[in-house]
Amino acid sequence: MTEQCSKCGAHLSSPWRFCPLCAAEVPPQTPEQESRLEPEKAPVRSAVGGLLLGVIATPMCIIVGTMLCLTGLGAILGVPIIIGGVLAPILGPMIVIGEPRGKCPWCGTRVSNVFNASAFDCHQCGHRIEAHDRSFVKAA
Repeated sequence: MTEQCSKCGAHLSSPWRFCPLCAAEVPPQTPEQESRLEPEKAPVRSAVGGLLLGVIATPMCIIVGTMLCLTGLGAILGVPIIIGGVLAPILGPMIVIGEPRGKCPWCGTRVSNVFNASAFDCHQCGHRIEAHDRSFVKAA
C-alpha cells in the first residue's frame, strides 16, 4: 500500500513509521475491519452421527456390563449389555439412517431429529421446532 506524507507529500511504501525525507511521524494505518462471519456449524450427518453415537456408547456399555457381571447378575443383565456395547458401532448408523431431516422453518439451517421427538430446538437459532409427518414446522 502506498501513502503520502502529511507534511511533505512524499510517497511512502508500506511499513514506514517516519517519513524518510522530512522525518515526520507517519500515523499507523488502521486496517479495515472485515466483517467476520462465523462458519456455519454443520450438523452431523446420519450415518456418521450414528457411528459417533455407537463409539461413545461402546465403552460405557462394556464397563457397565462388566460391573454387573462382577455382582452376580451377569448372566441376566451384564452379558446382553456387553454384547450391545460391542455391536453399538454397527447398530448406531443403522438406527440413525431413517432420521427425519430438513430445514429449520425459522432460520433455514439444516436440522435433523435424531431422537424422533415431537418438538426440539434448532441448534443454530435456538427456536422451537415441531415435527409433523417427517416435516418441520414452527412451534407456537
